[in-house]
Amino acid sequence: MSFRKTLLLPLCFFLVLSASAEEKKKPNVLFISVDDLACSLGCYGDLIAQTPHIDRLSASGVRFDRAYNQLPLCNPTRASIMTGLRPDTIKVYDLDRHFREEVPDAVTLSQQFMQAGYFAGRVGKIYHYNVPASIGTDGFDDPPSWQRTVNPKGRDKDEEDLIFNAEPHRKISAALSWLAADGEDEEQTDGMITTEAIKIMEEKKDESFFLAVGFFRPHTPFVAPKKYFDLYPVEDLRLPYAPEDDREDIPTAAFAHNCPIPNYNLEKPVLLKALQAYYACVSFIDAQVGRLLDSLEELELADDTIVVFWSDHGYHLGEHGGIWQKRTLFEQASRAPLIIRVPGAEGNGTPSPRIVEFVDIYPTLTELAEVGNPEGLEGRSLAPLLTDPNGEWDGYAITQILRPADDRLAEPVMGCSIRTDRWRYTEWAEGKEGVELYDHWADPMEFDNLAMDPAGEDRAVMDRLQPLLRAKASGKTPTTPFNPPRL
Repeated sequence: MSFRKTLLLPLCFFLVLSASAEEKKKPNVLFISVDDLACSLGCYGDLIAQTPHIDRLSASGVRFDRAYNQLPLCNPTRASIMTGLRPDTIKVYDLDRHFREEVPDAVTLSQQFMQAGYFAGRVGKIYHYNVPASIGTDGFDDPPSWQRTVNPKGRDKDEEDLIFNAEPHRKISAALSWLAADGEDEEQTDGMITTEAIKIMEEKKDESFFLAVGFFRPHTPFVAPKKYFDLYPVEDLRLPYAPEDDREDIPTAAFAHNCPIPNYNLEKPVLLKALQAYYACVSFIDAQVGRLLDSLEELELADDTIVVFWSDHGYHLGEHGGIWQKRTLFEQASRAPLIIRVPGAEGNGTPSPRIVEFVDIYPTLTELAEVGNPEGLEGRSLAPLLTDPNGEWDGYAITQILRPADDRLAEPVMGCSIRTDRWRYTEWAEGKEGVELYDHWADPMEFDNLAMDPAGEDRAVMDRLQPLLRAKASGKTPTTPFNPPRL
């Protein structure tokens, strides 16, 4: 063998090793979704919730205390997150329309990672599913988004006949319904989702992966092993406070068509059991998140993996005199948990109080992983806030919801809401069906609708917020920048 060949062999070997090392520098993404989870977590200040594992993720990452979804209903918000586009762009407002009907060539978040050489897989619910009917199927999935999908089905599906339904005239998917189940976590669908996700992490630990793990609870029916119900004795629970006249200054359209009657006319003991069941599911999901985080450590992937934890939207647990579930533009439904942990990020361990939106998740992850962006994304990267969670940020959030025509409304009504650092301003049918204004500095529970009799500063605030809300909701660029009014 010539001297030249002798030199080239180790050089080639070195180049191969260098290329492999360079490839390995791409961060993995563990993309954890939870269904119908409000900010009912210890790290978000909930004094009831027992969520030690999500709390430790929060303590080691950046918790966004004011993150807002684009439409508080499963299908629209998930489609918006995965496309990085607002509901008015993808024309998805309810449960039955797929985003590709309007934007067939959209490059989804996971597709963008695949195009950069990542493995992309899904376990459980990321796009919309009819819960619990579609558990174990692909649901309303988007096949181009994944190279592999896994759809576990646990004993919760087999034991649906055991579920208690407080409103028998409704399906268990839409009613306050629950089951304190026998057996272990791993027998439930969400426990099986965790197990399958861990298997994929083990298999792909030497590759760069984008792994989406979608849990079904605490979506109704509230099903979790009995031990989690035991964490929340009913006698220790309380329903949310609201003034007796709270509903008098709220427009009719503000109340979801599927929850027009306070507390569904259910008695307090039943409502408290529903509350217990919801929190039981929250702690059950927390345990599954703990298993995922532990596996990252055991597989020595924690230092190479961006972890994103999000819920598709918030959830009502009896606020405003008896609202349950979602489909409102109040804070409890519009705001939802969002935690991002980037290994070595300067902001880790510090919560961010800035107003951010769920359409921001897509450009954030693509910037962090340096995989580029398709044209037309409608959010902006949160990377600066992952470095300095309290940094300058002129954020505001737009959330909307469509009301179908019914015996209350003669025709469909779109509600749109803007949330700034201080204010929430909401219009129903551009004001024709009602207007709301809440001052979060003085009224964080949104009890006092200042739009009922606006004067002075309140009128000035509405005049400034209205054009911005309408421009952003329609996808237009405001002609002048917004300067949030401050005292």
